[in-house]
Amino acid sequence: MRHRKRTEKLGRTTSHKESMLANMIVSLIKSGKIETTERKGKVLKRYFERVVSLAIKGDNASMRQVVSWVRDKEAFKLLMRSIVPRMRDRKGGYCRVIKAGFRRGDGAPLAVVEIISE
Repeated sequence: MRHRKRTEKLGRTTSHKESMLANMIVSLIKSGKIETTERKGKVLKRYFERVVSLAIKGDNASMRQVVSWVRDKEAFKLLMRSIVPRMRDRKGGYCRVIKAGFRRGDGAPLAVVEIISE
């Protein structure tokens, strides 16, 4: 039984799920918002908030973890130069998930994940 298990499987192996989420984090950093399924968006929000919190913390061990998730140098620079200074005063809630209807092909619920711009 999987009662009270926090991880989401998303119908993928662990390595596939982690690679997919790392790629989605890079896309979110580069573009500011992405459209995905609602379930993936909620999982992405949890991982993205952890990455931003670690980047704000800024010590050596935290930066190593951030680099392991943000696997693109350009996205890493963008995160450190523009997103982290904006979010330094916030206690959390660095991105939002907004429901965006249903996908035409299979009817999957869609959501837009965007970085808070305050």
